Amino acid sequence: MAEAATSTLTEPGSRPGAALGVEVRSIDWVPDAERHGRVWHQAPLWFLGNFQYFTIALGFIGPSLGLPLGQTILAGVLGVAVGTLFMAFHASQGPALGLPQMIQSRAQFGYRGVVLVLVGTLFTYLGFNVADQVLLSQGLDGVFGWSPGWVAAATAVLAVLLAVYGHDWVHLAFRWLLYLSLPLMLLVTAGVLTGHAGGHAPSAHLAFTWAAFFAQFSAAAAYNITYAPYVSDYSRYLPRTTSARSLILSVFFGASGSAVWLIALGAWLAIRLGASDGLVGLREAGDHFIPGLGAAAAVLSALSLIATMGMNAYGGMLTVLTGIDSFRPIKPTRKARVVTILGLAAAWYLVGTLISANAVSTVFTALTLMLYLLVPWTATNLVDFFVVRRGHYAIADLFNPAGIYGAWAWRGLTAYAIGFAAEIPFMVLPDLGGWHYTGPVAEHLAGTDIAWVVGLAVSALAYLVLARSLDRDGESAAMVLSEEELANS
Repeated sequence: MAEAATSTLTEPGSRPGAALGVEVRSIDWVPDAERHGRVWHQAPLWFLGNFQYFTIALGFIGPSLGLPLGQTILAGVLGVAVGTLFMAFHASQGPALGLPQMIQSRAQFGYRGVVLVLVGTLFTYLGFNVADQVLLSQGLDGVFGWSPGWVAAATAVLAVLLAVYGHDWVHLAFRWLLYLSLPLMLLVTAGVLTGHAGGHAPSAHLAFTWAAFFAQFSAAAAYNITYAPYVSDYSRYLPRTTSARSLILSVFFGASGSAVWLIALGAWLAIRLGASDGLVGLREAGDHFIPGLGAAAAVLSALSLIATMGMNAYGGMLTVLTGIDSFRPIKPTRKARVVTILGLAAAWYLVGTLISANAVSTVFTALTLMLYLLVPWTATNLVDFFVVRRGHYAIADLFNPAGIYGAWAWRGLTAYAIGFAAEIPFMVLPDLGGWHYTGPVAEHLAGTDIAWVVGLAVSALAYLVLARSLDRDGESAAMVLSEEELANS
């Protein structure tokens, strides 16, 4: 193995949770001696990850297309269940390998070929933070009259600080924000259920259509599928002996519980309260029940979304460093992480300030694009991990372009390309700067978007067929050498 690649495996570091300082590791392998944390920490992390303003805005999508309340909630529940299932299975890869998700993806796409997936993943991180910035700027302006420009700047600074300090600080911040925000959201929801939060029968005519139902379903599914590229980044410090079943269940119920709750709340705010902004609607409903409750809930919901922006910035940093390392091996130093995070913050801040579109439209468009890009990857990655290689990899070779996985893994790249191409006729791309696209098959389906379902199935089947020619004996020998190298590092 090249010296630069070896350093990625052996860079010294103390246990990340020991002093809660700036995290030492980034794209390198986490040795068993540094593994810490508990499975139950995953549930509050991912519950809070969805327990914020962005999720409320998802509940506005169905009503904006004329879908009634009950059917919006049903589409949201089904979509969340499907999307979270894929997300939760990715979580089990963290303790098994001790690697960031995108480093592990080199096994399917190659040491350099993974850059194709990295582009889509980086778009996801930046897309989320751009949409988050738009939501926060418009929402806090509507609730408190705060300057959108100052809100955008302040949220970027807070997100950067959390991302710089890294893994353990993200876990800690998410748990405390959950402890503070959960009682307030329970009270707001109690007001809604008991009829004390205001509201009235919808004035606009609402009726079921498959196009609207699948739009809400796809947005809800996309929400947690888009967490897939970094869910194992937050489980990679767990001990290798962690139960995969317990971890999958913890992530699933954490991420799905809050998403279902707030999508339903968002749909109610849009239909029964006539709200056009989730944060404004949350404040109005809460204050109608208990004076001051809505404003407090709005502030904590905004802080939770800022924390999620920090999580996105952290994942974006891992993605960028992985991309650079794929062509020019680097040492993942603290300086590298800080510079990368600052660069990402500048990018999402500038793009976010240029967007003047309605927040709900921005959210829907961003999620649709992310879903199209990520579905072929998640299908290929999960089939490889659970069916083809069954969780067994030569970890040291993932840091070596001349290793068993090669620089360009044609099987994974081909499966991704076939899956993405299969999506195109089924796509329904919302308005994007005045441009939109509806595929020929989608037109025959009255605008119903099932592109991601097609991409998921085609990519999975294509990779299963192509993987039959893998050199399994060669990989077994490489795994033995890899374990020896890791033991001596």
